[in-house]
Amino acid sequence: MPDIRFIIEKSAQRIAFVLAKGAPEIPRADVRLKAPITNPEKVICIGMNYVDHCTEQNVPVPKEPVIFSKFASAITDPGSPVSLEETENLDFEVELVIVIGKTGKKISESDAMAHVAGYTVAHDVSARDWQMKKNGGQWLIGKTMDTYCPLGPAIVTTDGITDPHNLGIRCRLNGETVQDSNTNQLVHKTPAALAFISRFITLRPGDLILTGTPPGVGCFRKPPLWLKKGDVVEVEVDEIGCISNPIQ
Repeated sequence: MPDIRFIIEKSAQRIAFVLAKGAPEIPRADVRLKAPITNPEKVICIGMNYVDHCTEQNVPVPKEPVIFSKFASAITDPGSPVSLEETENLDFEVELVIVIGKTGKKISESDAMAHVAGYTVAHDVSARDWQMKKNGGQWLIGKTMDTYCPLGPAIVTTDGITDPHNLGIRCRLNGETVQDSNTNQLVHKTPAALAFISRFITLRPGDLILTGTPPGVGCFRKPPLWLKKGDVVEVEVDEIGCISNPIQ
């Protein structure tokens, strides 16, 4: 598969060429935004990866990345509904996402950024009852039901971001801010994450790495704050964008 950065650059060049020719513009209201990637080989997630999130739970900061996964079938578009079926404890998590641009195995930290196409935003929807109380205590079902990975609104290439590890990151529930932090709180930043994961797993173009969530999630509130039908969740990272999804 070609380097995904090449595909992004060529697509941008084609769009610029069409616009320069005076092609008619389409009103944003008439366009349905799709997830920027829908069929990655892998969706890898890192848990407990914000210092302030660990502090919130009164647990030690992990010395190695805590890795789990979602299936590609969990990916859904900005604006599409998130399903409330099969759970009574649906939770929200805003996450910065690394998009892999070049194949790599046993990547060194010093070479890691050469394997990154860019970044996007995800909502790591989590069914906490299935994650923590059911199915033997393993996380997969609680993390990867259909619609549990809203993604977008775009992939911003590395040269379009001032510093991916110093960006405001937040989540709003029905307009109220419930998570508000900065990616400078990441424990294992992009180079360390890629170096660790690629020790065991070959990373390929289009693979997604969800880098963890900051404090404020519903399950650690007292009382817990669970998503309900009709709620609207917005997840946002500065310099990348915001996506919004209703719960139904």
